[in-house]
Amino acid sequence: MNLAIAYILVAVVASAAGQVLLKMGMNRAGALTLSFDTIVATLWKIGTNPYIVIGLLIYVTGTVFWLAALSRVDLSYAYPFASLSYIVMLLAGWYAFDEHINLVRVMGTLVVAIGVLIISRSA
Repeated sequence: MNLAIAYILVAVVASAAGQVLLKMGMNRAGALTLSFDTIVATLWKIGTNPYIVIGLLIYVTGTVFWLAALSRVDLSYAYPFASLSYIVMLLAGWYAFDEHINLVRVMGTLVVAIGVLIISRSA
């Protein structure tokens, strides 16, 4: 079980790191409009952005760890741990992107963390 939790935590951190890099890449790329006329240019813009490419690679790496975790524990046990990314993303948004974090967001994130703690005790 401990190895599965380690896999889950690596997956959560990799997912969050990947998302942060994706956001950094999109901040540099600017707003995208998805349309049939611009799809090739849009895909080129995405595919040549190093933040997006590296973010996707890290995200895929996290998915491999997630699959390893799912091979060891029940989905109903593992999946609530994925919500730990909310905590990581709250902090990353504040730190990396200077996002305003209000009390409601902090309280909601704490509720999620408490829920994960309760579920982790159920194994």
